[in-house]
Amino acid sequence: MKDNYKNINKKYKYIFGLIGKNISYSLSRDFFLKKFDKEYIKNSTYLIFDIKNIDEVNSIFNISNLLGCNVTIPYKISIINFLDEISIEANKIKSVNVIKIKNNYKIGYNTDIIGFQKSFENLINSYPYKKNNNLKALILGTGGVSNTISFVLKKLGIKYKYVSRKKKDNKILNYVDLNRDLIEKYKIIINCTPVGTYPNINSSPNLPYKYIYNHHILYDLVYNPYKTIFLKIGEEKGALVKNGLEMLHIQAEESWKIWNSNI
Repeated sequence: MKDNYKNINKKYKYIFGLIGKNISYSLSRDFFLKKFDKEYIKNSTYLIFDIKNIDEVNSIFNISNLLGCNVTIPYKISIINFLDEISIEANKIKSVNVIKIKNNYKIGYNTDIIGFQKSFENLINSYPYKKNNNLKALILGTGGVSNTISFVLKKLGIKYKYVSRKKKDNKILNYVDLNRDLIEKYKIIINCTPVGTYPNINSSPNLPYKYIYNHHILYDLVYNPYKTIFLKIGEEKGALVKNGLEMLHIQAEESWKIWNSNI
């Protein structure tokens, strides 16, 4: 991989990118290239590093002009072993989505926290029933980003339960456990899995959707497609719905603040 980017090093002084797996759907590259153009940031590019396993990340870090990376599914936890340092918040949740590189020293951060919190609070503020409900949440998935979501919910005083296909302990629900009582009790449902992401746009989390109604809030971290089956069904049931696009933009801007000191 190092040889593949030899010419990139010659062409660009500042290189950034996204590390993940099966991430051709990502809008991150388009976001940053437009940002560079709009803000007259010259000699810069943003690449997609779609790798099959985390060990390939060492080749990425060998790119001499690489100043920073975003990290996405499924490497937000495993990437930590390849870093020299991580921020206090990233260490608390054991999840990194931003890396700053200077003199080959790699520091991990988490901007998903502020991205999700601001986006989610914008949604909650438009929820008409919050004064009459002790809101609780179901977090679908137990990956790195799920840790971020639970961290924010805890800050906001919202109780939550994880839902996973593989039930690891009594603290985690299995999808087969979800019944009418649970769906009515946990009115916030947050999808932290890649289910429904392009190109598999006809799939959705395995929920008993018939119990969802207008008092529910459905948040999907997926943003491509703009409206997943999960959100479409929720909207049809009268629920308040939102995708992860605003979160993406907020966390990307926060990433840039971290990297910008390198330029």
